[in-house]
Amino acid sequence: MADLVYPPVIATARTAFRALNMKITIAGEEHVPTSGGAVIACNHISYLDFIFCGLGARKSKRFVRFMAKESIFRNRIGGPLMRGMHHIPVDRDAGMASYKAALNALKAGEVVGVFPEATISQSFMIKDFKSGASRLAAATGTPLVPMVLWGTQRFWTKGRPRDLTKRGVAVTIMMGEPLHPERRDNQDSVNEELRARMTSMLDRAQRAYPQQPAGPDDSWWLPAHLGGTAPLPAVYESEAQ
Repeated sequence: MADLVYPPVIATARTAFRALNMKITIAGEEHVPTSGGAVIACNHISYLDFIFCGLGARKSKRFVRFMAKESIFRNRIGGPLMRGMHHIPVDRDAGMASYKAALNALKAGEVVGVFPEATISQSFMIKDFKSGASRLAAATGTPLVPMVLWGTQRFWTKGRPRDLTKRGVAVTIMMGEPLHPERRDNQDSVNEELRARMTSMLDRAQRAYPQQPAGPDDSWWLPAHLGGTAPLPAVYESEAQ
């Protein structure tokens, strides 16, 4: 498919990264295949995650087609950009259509990006997973690449005011060795393995992160088990139900 919108969007984002003196660390880029279909499963801590997740695939010269909420596609500004980059709208009331669209993209050799947690994790820890990523990979025989992001929540996350001009922020993008699920596999087990790998990767990224909160009022972006004031998973998840 023709990509007339994606390249200038990437160029604009990279210019913004440089202007903000962003400290981006990318590890595991070799795990994104340079050709053929693949599913990238990424944690979700910020409204900007799709930008950084896509950046992780640039060394392999791949464009990631993200599965995103259908409401974004109705946005006056975001909608044309999302359609121009051939992302996949997800209507939770008609999920099969988006699933089939993702299957077709994978069969056509595209890289599809999925956020298995479905919503932003306000604890900044890995939430429970939906099974879509593993099912897509198994159905198409494509590799399932785990990815984690850290630092993106400091720009714009759920329940916090956005700060898109914050300078010098470190962002970690980490990809792990792919899983290769097959149709005959127990997809619940595959999903559990994917979640376990991403949990371990996120812990490594958090503990190796080169920056710390500026003070008590800035500790909101750290999970509680690392001394931050982010809510515990059980607290906010029970309140959301």
